[in-house]
Amino acid sequence: MSPTSGSVIDLNADLGEGVGDDDAMLTVVSSANIACGFHAGTPTELLATCRAAAAAGVRIGAQVSYPDRAGFGRRFMEIGTDDLIADLIYQIGALDALARSVGTAVTYVKPHGALYNAVVHHEQQAAAVITAVAEVDRALAIMGLPGARVVDAAQSAGLPVILEAFADRAYTPAGTLVPRSQAGAVLTDSAEIAERVVGLVTDGRLTAIDGSTVSVAAESICLHGDTPGAVGHARAVRDALAAAGIAVAAGR
Repeated sequence: MSPTSGSVIDLNADLGEGVGDDDAMLTVVSSANIACGFHAGTPTELLATCRAAAAAGVRIGAQVSYPDRAGFGRRFMEIGTDDLIADLIYQIGALDALARSVGTAVTYVKPHGALYNAVVHHEQQAAAVITAVAEVDRALAIMGLPGARVVDAAQSAGLPVILEAFADRAYTPAGTLVPRSQAGAVLTDSAEIAERVVGLVTDGRLTAIDGSTVSVAAESICLHGDTPGAVGHARAVRDALAAAGIAVAAGR
């Protein structure tokens, strides 16, 4: 049964980045996109985050990025296919080793920041992501936006996918994320965010930044952990879902 039928939804958050309150977010989410050191996180921080996620019963995904700690992975990079594939395999493998050392494992891969936005439409980089994931483990799922090139490529390659939507990000009428540089790109009102998520899960729709209605199929909802008031937003979403009779749980 699809999560948008109103029964169950996965909540995910970006963790291990050295910002925000990871411990609090782990009491709300069912999936943790853990940084892999290329945009944020030290090995010690990442191991501690894996341990905390395991203790909380939260599944782990590798939040892979461009090699861009200075820009927090939010700057687009032109990077050769072989280099990008190697960077991604390195990140997935490192995080999985840390996760396995505390009794869990990486089960999905989610590109971070500028790489996430690039593989919505960038054919070469999307293909590199798919190649890297397939070479590590074809059972790993790709988390991404519905209609993104990387998601379509994953499905064509026979890899599992997790379709994702964002609780606190504005959408364009085309169903993509409004760039962070644009006013109104990040929502800040907990009640509005919570209402938006319940509507998305029950109806499969949300309101775009221009007021139009966008259909969005989602199996997982991202709650950003590094924005002001993030924990309050996350708890409001979780409470609103419970009030609507919607359970929170990881999928596959």
